[in-house]
Amino acid sequence: MTIAENSRAVAKTFARLGLAAVIVMSPAIVLAQSAPPAAPLAAASSAAVETAVPAVSAAPAKASADAYVPARPVAGKGQPIAGAIGFQDQYSPTGKEAQRMHDALLMPIITAVTLLVLLLLLVVMARFNRRANPVPSKVSHNTAIEVVWTLAPVLILVLVAVPSIRLIAHQYRAPAKGAVTVKVTGYQWYWGYGYPDNGGFEVISNILSPEDAIKRGEQPQLGADNRMVVPVGEDIRIQTTGSDVIHSFSVPSLWFKLDAIPGRINERVMHINEPGVYYGQCSELCGVRHGYMPIVVEAVPRPKFEAWVKAQGGTVGAPAAKAASADTPAVSGAASATAKPGA
Repeated sequence: MTIAENSRAVAKTFARLGLAAVIVMSPAIVLAQSAPPAAPLAAASSAAVETAVPAVSAAPAKASADAYVPARPVAGKGQPIAGAIGFQDQYSPTGKEAQRMHDALLMPIITAVTLLVLLLLLVVMARFNRRANPVPSKVSHNTAIEVVWTLAPVLILVLVAVPSIRLIAHQYRAPAKGAVTVKVTGYQWYWGYGYPDNGGFEVISNILSPEDAIKRGEQPQLGADNRMVVPVGEDIRIQTTGSDVIHSFSVPSLWFKLDAIPGRINERVMHINEPGVYYGQCSELCGVRHGYMPIVVEAVPRPKFEAWVKAQGGTVGAPAAKAASADTPAVSGAASATAKPGA
């Protein structure tokens, strides 16, 4: 075979291969030409993905809204005010009751008695001095006056005793079922807040340095690094004890004061009406750093309290579970007792 014949054979072979390639590639070309109409579907799917993103992120947004963030104190709320006279504003039911009793009952009685005594002194000074009364009176007694000055104090004491006894009863009432329990332990010279119903963890609270307190918007010597966080609008069972010497857990704006005595558990109910930060101090001389034991109580809504408990490694819902398990036998027993007469 000559070179020319070989060249023609090779050319024919390449021609056949090219035709075969065109036949094989033609479906891909057709598909490529029909691809543009599918673009809206892709756009629609991407739009659906973009639309779905907010729905997916809605749950984290709610969780972040319920997450605990330490609240900044409000000036004049739950803390002393420079130059103020009288009680701090009260944010607990017993505190409001005590403040009403003080303002509406005790202060008028004290003012009236003080003015009466002052008036009597002025009358005596004016009418019975040496110049106005050169001959002293020799009256030894007066029955009417003696009856008045005996009965009047008795009536005043009864008038004060009735609301006082009622206030004391309210202060030491039993907490509501399922109330959160906080065990407050006084140490030299800091506080520990334990939550036995929420996993038994304890938060240690120390005084902040003046610089750190100012950065957090708190008054020096009142700020603490960790707060006692409790739910607002609920009964809180406060149990106090001391680990070394006698301390006293006192928060004036909540009308709360309870001694913390080593080897003994004292208990009272705390109920806070409004969310906020409330300050107190140890009110029992307990050593050289007694004045450096601030108390910071923060009341938050229940979801934020539960978020804070979980952040501390605690658990939520334990008191309700215990109450339910305690009630179950009683319910079943009552049901069986009711069923027996029917049988």
